Amino acid sequence: MRRLRLLGLGFLLAAGGLLSLSQSPAYRYIRAGEPTDIKAQSRPGFALMGGGTDLDEAFTFLCDRAGGGDFLVLRATGDDEYNSYLRGLCHLNSVATLIIPNREAAVDPFVGDAIKHASAIFIAGGDQANYINFWMNTPVQTALNDAIRRGVPVGGTSAGLAVMGEYLYTAQGDKPDDPNLDGKTALADPYSARIRLAQGFLAIPILRNIVTDTHFARRDRMGRLLVFLARFNQPDGKPLPHGVPYIRGIGVEERAAVLLGPDGRAHVVGYGAAYFIDADHASGLLQKGKPLTYGPFTVQKVAPGADFYIKSWAGDGITYKLSVEAGKIHSTQTANEIY
Repeated sequence: MRRLRLLGLGFLLAAGGLLSLSQSPAYRYIRAGEPTDIKAQSRPGFALMGGGTDLDEAFTFLCDRAGGGDFLVLRATGDDEYNSYLRGLCHLNSVATLIIPNREAAVDPFVGDAIKHASAIFIAGGDQANYINFWMNTPVQTALNDAIRRGVPVGGTSAGLAVMGEYLYTAQGDKPDDPNLDGKTALADPYSARIRLAQGFLAIPILRNIVTDTHFARRDRMGRLLVFLARFNQPDGKPLPHGVPYIRGIGVEERAAVLLGPDGRAHVVGYGAAYFIDADHASGLLQKGKPLTYGPFTVQKVAPGADFYIKSWAGDGITYKLSVEAGKIHSTQTANEIY
């Protein structure tokens, strides 16, 4: 077991358990529960949360796989409100929030050590540009991927989910006061400066060749996910070489979550659907400054309570096709519905 460094701040008795604080000029660490980590037997699993109100069922999924150990919440901004929520929901040795707001914090040895000893990890919402700018190519990224390889369960909501797929939209081109790149804007120019894409922040095996998106129907993000898929599957305007796997998409609605096992079984929970989108047979025209023409995409919409199987890319949902012509989405659904 490992005694946490407190950097002179000591322990404070708080409601619901012992609270410890640790910080440097860069990071903040707030811990509730036992002051010493335990060696727990974690089981792998991934909670893909679409944003909005948090779902008890998704966090219980992560807690169950933490083996009663030490749950770590990661964020770049914000506070420790998840600590009391998770302490009330789950039986855990401790819950801690680690706020890593810059690259200086990301290289602090304490930060990597805290991730190394976590029994479950949750990446909070916020701005995924911060996660890419502050954490990518630092010991934080290394520690996260080491944890995934060890079988530590990992979840994310909103921006936290946006960085869980192998492929991702970084949001680095968005203005702070206008963070929502909606579908209409993305479709109007697939090479807009706002559409910055990346690969390989997290290495979750079952999410290889997948890009994830959040707040899906509420913020009208179907169009932008189709743009991301077109860009990834036809880089530089040319189709992928024969034999290279095509990139697929998962969009999750607010107040919904996809609970994903390492075997690829995905169970949808909450109050919204998840969308599993295949672009294997799609092609089209991508030009800077011109609306997208691309398709067809095959969409499988899976309702709460139903399952989807990532490895076979099939499940218990409604299947329909979408095509984009000059920036406009056309659907095979009745009334041309895209959601």
